[in-house]
Amino acid sequence: MVAVEAEDLGAITAGTAGRRLGWRRALRRHAKYLTLAPVTLYMAAILGTPLVLAIVYSLTDISTSRVGVRFVGLDNFISLVRDPVFVQALVNTAIYGGVSTVLTGLLGTAMAFVLLPSYRGKSVVRFIMMLPWTVPIPLSLVGWQWIFDPQFSVINWVAHELGVMGQPGVQWLGFPTTAMISIIAANVWHNLPFAAIIFVAAIIGVPTELVEAAKVDGAGWWRRMTRVMLPLATPILLLGFVFNLVFNFTDLTIVYLLTQGGPGNATEILSYDAYQVGILSGDMGRGAAITVFLLPFLAIVSYLFLRAIRRARVAMS
Repeated sequence: MVAVEAEDLGAITAGTAGRRLGWRRALRRHAKYLTLAPVTLYMAAILGTPLVLAIVYSLTDISTSRVGVRFVGLDNFISLVRDPVFVQALVNTAIYGGVSTVLTGLLGTAMAFVLLPSYRGKSVVRFIMMLPWTVPIPLSLVGWQWIFDPQFSVINWVAHELGVMGQPGVQWLGFPTTAMISIIAANVWHNLPFAAIIFVAAIIGVPTELVEAAKVDGAGWWRRMTRVMLPLATPILLLGFVFNLVFNFTDLTIVYLLTQGGPGNATEILSYDAYQVGILSGDMGRGAAITVFLLPFLAIVSYLFLRAIRRARVAMS
């Protein structure tokens, strides 16, 4: 009888130990998901909730001027397509975002070549080049307002002193073409360090053994850059390009502080149009429809670039 009880007790103990071991293995197997769960839930709440509300609002006639909400389907989007102000804002957004993205990528790559090599005073040069990204946008745009001021523009003064421009100078924010050039210049100036940092990080991440092996094989600087460094750095570069594209197409601050969409509607972009319609006018449904309008385009472009990143990683592995 005692022997039977001892065997039962041993079986119970072994079963308890086995269950504990199973729980430990399960926890270890799913530890990464458990640690990422709080961050995932937080990001979903912060980013997902406004996105869902914007989509829901875009399908209704919600407004701050009346009580009650009525489902209107795609009426907001149909009325936007027929609105010449919205069409102009859509064209301006394509010009502003597309040109800014291309210029930021090209100039950021050139800027990265200044940050990569080692030379005396490199830390000072890096500090100066990083200032546009670290300085708050409203503060830096005060300087840009002075640069584009019709009376005290430093550009007009320098051009006048060089004899290439007469008085009173160019009204940079007073004409459609020059106003668009002005906001693009301010945007590129602000985002340039970010693009350069992405490029530097991508190049630094390339294994030095491969670069040294290419150098031993007689490959020059250009061949090492185009045949070794850039192909290996492609995933990071594409990811930086996606971020830069989204930043430029959804930017509001520069237009709001410099031109407020003027002159006329020459620099009115979708984000500023949504602010005017949804916040200032109180038509939240129509304003939400403006913000959602670019969502499919940005989603498709982001998907294509992320797919290209995945293919580049597979090709390298």
